[in-house]
Amino acid sequence: MGKTGSGKSNLANTIFGEAELFATYNSPNSGTTECQTETRTVKGRSITLIDTPGFFDSERSEEDIKPEIMSCITECAPGPHAFLIVLKVDRFTEHEQAVITKILQYFSEDALKYAVIVFTHGDQLPKGKTIQDFVSQNKNLSDLVKKCGSRCHVFDNKHWKNKQQNNYRSNQFQVEELLNTVDKMVMENSGGYYTNGMLQTVEEEIKKEEEQIKQSSGNMQQEEIRQHAKRNVSNRFLIQLAGTATGALLGAFFGVEALLRLVIKDQHLQLLLCCVSGHLVNLYPLFSVF
Repeated sequence: MGKTGSGKSNLANTIFGEAELFATYNSPNSGTTECQTETRTVKGRSITLIDTPGFFDSERSEEDIKPEIMSCITECAPGPHAFLIVLKVDRFTEHEQAVITKILQYFSEDALKYAVIVFTHGDQLPKGKTIQDFVSQNKNLSDLVKKCGSRCHVFDNKHWKNKQQNNYRSNQFQVEELLNTVDKMVMENSGGYYTNGMLQTVEEEIKKEEEQIKQSSGNMQQEEIRQHAKRNVSNRFLIQLAGTATGALLGAFFGVEALLRLVIKDQHLQLLLCCVSGHLVNLYPLFSVF
């Protein structure tokens, strides 16, 4: 996740080694508008990547972004193993600081335990400098990285396409380093993924929906059933959450204590979503990256 134009979709393509898997845009006024989810095997690991719109872009309307927040929640339920927060190697302006402020506002401390800062446009790094050198030059940026366990990496989706091993300015090298970081983070988090009350409740609703679809679907494949169930749950929750601010929805997603209670009502039940960390289930090495 990151603001529009940070290079999220290009980064996803770089990680998977496929140039056009995730849609990319060259215009500064456009970007990913809908969530896209893909699964591939990379260096012996089965990885699911969820490419998100610019959740932290102030210019996007709430009505525009809310369906995609809900889509992301249902896509990654019951929880992702890692959040990749994508920033540019660039001059750190007030706009960039506003994005950092929003990230810290919406993420709980627990969620940041599962976060990695990933920089793009690595060719902007001065010769001989590492991304740690760049981060250390700005206190706010340095504080964010520290809150994420000092986990940060750098890519250049345009220039660093060489195949050299053990070369810092090589995307191939950086992919290996990033995956090793996620491996280590998963182990430090007891082999589990990030979850909370909202993600767990969404997963429960998806499973209920899957059972209903199975009873009437005939020979539909499990993957197709899952996708139908996620869409139905996402649409139903959007109706139930009419009038809820996107900030509250993001806060519930990331488990912010100030937004503990998000009440969802439907014709069958009333759900009180308490967004606190729950039981972690070991799915490693099948980990998802959000």
